Amino acid sequence: MKANLEDIAKAAGVSKMTVSRVLRGGTGFSDDTRDRVVKVAERLGYVPNKLAAAFGSYQASTLVGMCVPRLTSGLFAHVLDGVDRALSRLGYQLMIGANNHSTAEEEAWVRQIASWRPAGLILSGRNHSTATVDLLRQVAVPVVEIWDLTTSPIDMSVGFSHYDCGVEMGQFLLRRGRRRAGYVGALARADVMGQARLEGFQAVLAQAGAPLVDREVLLDMPGFYAGYYGLETLLARTPDLDVVYFHNDDMAVGGLAYAQAKGIRVPEDLGIAGWGGMEAASILPKRLTTTVVPTTAIGKAAAEALVARLKGEAGQEVTVVPTRLVPGETG
Repeated sequence: MKANLEDIAKAAGVSKMTVSRVLRGGTGFSDDTRDRVVKVAERLGYVPNKLAAAFGSYQASTLVGMCVPRLTSGLFAHVLDGVDRALSRLGYQLMIGANNHSTAEEEAWVRQIASWRPAGLILSGRNHSTATVDLLRQVAVPVVEIWDLTTSPIDMSVGFSHYDCGVEMGQFLLRRGRRRAGYVGALARADVMGQARLEGFQAVLAQAGAPLVDREVLLDMPGFYAGYYGLETLLARTPDLDVVYFHNDDMAVGGLAYAQAKGIRVPEDLGIAGWGGMEAASILPKRLTTTVVPTTAIGKAAAEALVARLKGEAGQEVTVVPTRLVPGETG
C-alpha cells in the first residue's frame, strides 16, 4: 500500500494539514517539523497524488489552463516552454488547448476547462466573445492575456503591440528607400493579430505617401509553401514591387525560396521582410529582415504574474515585453 498524508501525519506526530503544507513548500511550521515530515515521507515512500492536488481534495488546485491559437505554431512552442518551466518550478501543472484563431472555440475551451477548477488561466490575444468574458468573471480565477498587449485587460496582460510591429517595419523599409510595397499573409479572416501588423504597416506607408501597392492574403495556414506560392501569385499580378512584407518568418523564407528559384535578386530586385524571429532566419545565407519576439520571456512573465496573483502578491496589470527589429540583409 502506498503511504498517504494521514500515514505521514501519524508517523511524524503532526496534523495532516501540516504535512500538506510541508510537502507543498508552505510556511507556518518550524525547521524541525519540516525535516521530520520530509524524512518520514521519504522513509514511507510517499508519492504525491497530483490528481488530488489538482482537484482540491487536500489543497487548492494546481492546474493552470492555457489556450493558444495553434499547437503547431513554432513561436507558441517557445511561449509554452517558458510558461511550463516557470509553472513547474513554482509547483503548478499546465493544461494546454488551442482555439484555432476562433473566439467560439476559445469559449468552448474555457467552459470545459472551468469544470476542472483551474487555479488560473492564460489566454492568447485580447479578443474574446462576450460569453467568454462573462464566464471568466464567474469563475473568478486569475487570468493573463498574452501575446497581443491590451491596456485594459480582463485581469492581467503580458505582451506587445502587433500594430506597432507593423508600423516599425514600415518605417524601417521606407528608410531603406522602398516605395512600392506588397504584403503576403495567411489565415484570412481568422488571425486578428496578423491583421493588426498589416494595418500598422499600411498606416505608416500611407502617411509617407507610399501606400501599400498590393497584397495577397491566403486562407491557408502560414508556412514555407504558403509563402512560396503567395509571393508567386502576388508578383504575377504586380511584378514591379520593390519589397514584400510577410505574415511571419516561415512565409518569408518560402518567399526567399521562390525568389531564388526565379532568379530574383534579394534585396537588389526585391526586398523581403518577415516577422517572429524564427531561429533559422539568423543562419540563412543572407540574414532575414524581421522582428524578433521574446517568446520564452513572455511565457515566463505570464506564469510568474499569475502565480504572484495566486499568492496574493501585488503586481502590475500590464507587462510590456518589447520586440526587436533585426535589419538583416534581405530588406
